[in-house]
Amino acid sequence: MATRVLIVFATSAEAEILQRLEGTVSSDGSRRFGNSIISCLVTGVGGISTAWAMKQWLSQNSYPDLAINAGIAGSYSGKINVGDVVMTLTDCFADMGIETGAKIITLAEAGLMDPDKFPFNKGVIVADNKFVKKAGTILKKVNGITVNTCSGSVSTIERLRRKFNPDIETMEGATFFYICALEKIPFLSLRAISNKVEPGNRDSWNIKLALDNLAGKLEEILLMLE
Repeated sequence: MATRVLIVFATSAEAEILQRLEGTVSSDGSRRFGNSIISCLVTGVGGISTAWAMKQWLSQNSYPDLAINAGIAGSYSGKINVGDVVMTLTDCFADMGIETGAKIITLAEAGLMDPDKFPFNKGVIVADNKFVKKAGTILKKVNGITVNTCSGSVSTIERLRRKFNPDIETMEGATFFYICALEKIPFLSLRAISNKVEPGNRDSWNIKLALDNLAGKLEEILLMLE
């Protein structure tokens, strides 16, 4: 029986990697690859766009057997290089809280949310399903944070590093985790590193390398579903 897969991208440039998969495209735009029937959703950048687009899609279509969030990310870790493809195991809304000088107080620390109310566990959302276990055999597992603004100053980077000790940073990850968890849809998050999270580094981003490697790993994951 085929596995119905929804792949969620923030941008059309990221979604274009699906064109590299050899498969049959049906009249409704879905793609048959290996044992998977793939639907593609391009949400737009950021959590708000991701939330609206995903809820719209889910309200109009049958729920998939697996949702995959695929895209680029920035790395905080010296052990994760530009071009590496990783799987996010935990994510959280890192800049949702109260700023007090050089510190940020999370909503949980401020008493405005329960850090253990589903889908949260100690303030983070965890990806834990049979697909994560399979993908974990070929991908490095990392902890992510989600922000509304890509971090680019020393003060912001150090504050987030001290607070959350993240491996990677994205602008959509925790939103994807949140919706999938609440809707009880098994999910994976694959991120290719396009840059190091550091001040003034925009010109050093290597998006092409990241997307080339993401395409290869996504193909491996989909073939693994057979």
